[in-house]
Amino acid sequence: MLKFVSFSAIATVALAAASFAADSSATPPAAKNGMFVNAKGMTLYTFDKDTSGKSVCNGQCATNWPPMLVADGGKAAGDWTIVVRDDGLKQWAYKGKPVYGWVKDTKPGDTTGDGFLNGAWHIAKP
Repeated sequence: MLKFVSFSAIATVALAAASFAADSSATPPAAKNGMFVNAKGMTLYTFDKDTSGKSVCNGQCATNWPPMLVADGGKAAGDWTIVVRDDGLKQWAYKGKPVYGWVKDTKPGDTTGDGFLNGAWHIAKP
């Protein structure tokens, strides 16, 4: 049986994913309203299963929780470090914890990922 998905449903998912799809910065993320955000103002998160200096969020996890990547020329500064992911890309980490976006946050200020996966995901805070 064929199932049809509306164009608007596909567009909504695509727009949400586009909020973080290729997000990278040569400078560490900024703090805004007591949390770290990317250049578009989208909330960043940390994952309890990561170890200091190592991301374990790969594959489908990284599709849902896009890593905040380091653009060419990015350099560690203060509490911000750079970790190398399993795929070889560089990711920003705050106090050793890699930071990520969440595809279900659709606008700046959304925090729908906080507490996800039985509390394993947290808003990244200074």
